[in-house]
Amino acid sequence: TGYITHVKVIKDYAKEIKELDKDIEVVAGGVHAEVVPKDFASPYIDYIIESDPVETFNRIIDITKEMSSGIDIHIQGTYTEGFKNPKVNTWPKNHPDRAKTTRYRDKYYYMFHNPCALMKTSYGCPYSCSFCFCKEITHGKYYALPVDDVIDELKTIPEREIYIVDDDFLFSRERLTEFCDKLEQNKIKKRFLVYGRSDFVSENEDIIKRLAENGLRAVIVGLESFKKEELDIYNKKTSIEANENAVRILQKYDIEVYATLIMHMDYDKKDFKNLGRWIKGLGLKFVNLQPLTPLPGTDIYEEYERSLIIKRENYEKWDLAHLALMPSKMSIRSYYIEIIKLYYSITMRPKNVWKMIKTYGISQVLKLSVGSSAVTFQYIKKAIKG
Repeated sequence: TGYITHVKVIKDYAKEIKELDKDIEVVAGGVHAEVVPKDFASPYIDYIIESDPVETFNRIIDITKEMSSGIDIHIQGTYTEGFKNPKVNTWPKNHPDRAKTTRYRDKYYYMFHNPCALMKTSYGCPYSCSFCFCKEITHGKYYALPVDDVIDELKTIPEREIYIVDDDFLFSRERLTEFCDKLEQNKIKKRFLVYGRSDFVSENEDIIKRLAENGLRAVIVGLESFKKEELDIYNKKTSIEANENAVRILQKYDIEVYATLIMHMDYDKKDFKNLGRWIKGLGLKFVNLQPLTPLPGTDIYEEYERSLIIKRENYEKWDLAHLALMPSKMSIRSYYIEIIKLYYSITMRPKNVWKMIKTYGISQVLKLSVGSSAVTFQYIKKAIKG
């Protein structure tokens, strides 16, 4: 499985496997395969999972056990050119067997959440942001596990830090209220990192307060922009006021904010300065700055297809860090340099560094700094190449 950046890697692995033994069945899956399955078309890949991944994989296993070698048959949920599988989703019948990864578990971490366990309680996103890949996986449908099942799985996880990787965990007031009720009833004491929209946070302070009391420690929130016109372009259906209010509410209840922002290609140096001023004004310490990237399969891909400056088949460059489009008001090199300057003006502010050391300890801050330095070095290489 993999994202768009792994397409070539997966194809290379498949070729290597088939050269070792042509009778080994090779299956490709993951979010990119479910949205743009044709990218994985290869004589070395037998099945590409386009829909309902868990059940489809089980069907592949069951059918290939009974099939004679060389018989070609379409299996529901797998990609066949000219055939479109319906976007349905079936939950696994069992929880993950986390004992299988015991020897690695103390190494799992994300930012300052360590050791960290992952879990998923819903699939898909019901919103319609034009740049978003998540909603394409389920065609805008949202599938959520019953809260009782979520609680049962939490009981099997030894780690205190839980990263809920739902595309949007902060969605339903009723479900989140039930979640808090069940955490309290079962005396579950965990610390959670989740994804959520700013408008939900802004409009549901009481729910955020309740979640904070039950372990919500950090939220990854897509602010996307400090300009209304850009939020409209992205079909975000939120506002600058909601963004700012959401940050204040999360900070009020001591919830860390990991903010993601999209930088439009018409930015000039003044825009970067204004963005930095806005971020600092909100007191944000952690930001993810992404150049506008029209990922294949999203609503905006066709709109920008003719303007791309990276080739469609250069999969490894579709990483939300390389520029996919030409800046209109500065050179590519200057654009990368402005990204680096903006990152460091935020993350290396003495005020922010001191806060991080006080909160997380100097060893954790140094560990994070090593990782961020590696990312910075990648951007410096991009700037040098131009």
